[in-house]
Amino acid sequence: MMRLHWSPRSPFVRKVMIVLHECGLQGQVELVRSVAVFHAAPNPAILADNPLGKIPALITEDGRKLFDSRVICEYLIERSGCPALLPGAGAGRVQMQTWQALGDGLTDILLLWRNERLRGDAASPVLLDAFRTKTLATLKALDAGAGDLLATPFGLGHAAILCALGQLDFRFAGCGWRAAFPALAHWCDALAARPSIAATAIENDDADSAEPPAFSCETK
Repeated sequence: MMRLHWSPRSPFVRKVMIVLHECGLQGQVELVRSVAVFHAAPNPAILADNPLGKIPALITEDGRKLFDSRVICEYLIERSGCPALLPGAGAGRVQMQTWQALGDGLTDILLLWRNERLRGDAASPVLLDAFRTKTLATLKALDAGAGDLLATPFGLGHAAILCALGQLDFRFAGCGWRAAFPALAHWCDALAARPSIAATAIENDDADSAEPPAFSCETK
């Protein structure tokens, strides 16, 4: 059986879990609850399988250690023979990978932004403004392309974007992104009942974790 360093709060782990469900492989993976914290010493258990100290990390039956989420997802798609999630070549593959880059990039920005916001008065105003600007620009681009997302069969790029939006809902609750970007919100809500999405919803298993006040998606 494969093993996956896993957290119910990680958006990148969620992307892998979505692929596992889509490919029918969830029963072939043991989930290992692993804590990776940006502002603390690396977790030795994770370091043993990923020298970057990050999750997700997947250990295959033959002992191969795979990371990051993009590598793991492509491995699972190829292993399962479920190419619909990632076209093999051509414009379809380029588009799906571009959407994945947007989703993963937005998730990276949100994670870094949250860490900076948690610094309170020591946070850099320049960084905070840069993160907000990039977030709004990405959401604007996704909102403009929501029709193409809706018209394209579900794939890896869709999963990455949904995970980023899930991170907004989880860590930036109250930011108002749905009202500011209604086409994107419509697309997101249209997929909410998809089994792989519903089954992998982010869960906070640390009731003591605090979040700073949310930013506003309103543009001036």
